[in-house]
Amino acid sequence: MSADLSGFVRAHARLAPVPHVPELQLYQAAEPIGLWELTEGEFRSEQPPPFWAFAWAGGQALARYLLDHPDTVAGLRVLDLATGSGLVGIAAARAGAATVRAVDVDPVAGAAAGLNATANQVPLQVSTGDALAGDHGDAQVVLAGDVFYSEAMASRVLLFLLTAAADGARVLVGDPDRAFLPRDRFTELADYQVPVPVALESVAQRHTRVWQLRPPVRRPTRALA
Repeated sequence: MSADLSGFVRAHARLAPVPHVPELQLYQAAEPIGLWELTEGEFRSEQPPPFWAFAWAGGQALARYLLDHPDTVAGLRVLDLATGSGLVGIAAARAGAATVRAVDVDPVAGAAAGLNATANQVPLQVSTGDALAGDHGDAQVVLAGDVFYSEAMASRVLLFLLTAAADGARVLVGDPDRAFLPRDRFTELADYQVPVPVALESVAQRHTRVWQLRPPVRRPTRALA
């Protein structure tokens, strides 16, 4: 883990309990807009927005579900896709997963996830890169919190998740009714009222669901993307 990236996380976020999952704590930005402006400015050419600095509704709901239903991941190999802060992967590790691989395209997210795993005293295999360009590897469970926030992202994520499900992985998604979630492909498992930062969501709570992806009849092709 880069000391510079870890230092950046510590300088701009503080450890605090996750509102809907108070058993866990994360480095979270106390003032969301200021950090967003900083990373969109000074770091624009190299870094995506600081998704790692907030406990997004979909991730909180999925983490809550895993801790309340540990049999979902206990003893299994898990992939946490677009991990951000690492919240979902940390919850999976706390719930007894055999291994948890947490992947994000943002190197700062990788640093944050590593710091957060250490703070929660769980093992997390953190890597950075475009996981959507590859596959789910040997993961038996694939988790994704709040990934259907844009049309372009949703298209790539859906193809990745459908391929994983076709290969036999169980795929769970946490989503606060984002516009690009293809609900017709999922079965609802749980729903929650999740506290969220008003500065980011314009409301104090988001109705958020945990979904399981139904495996496709046949393995998808790139034409879906």
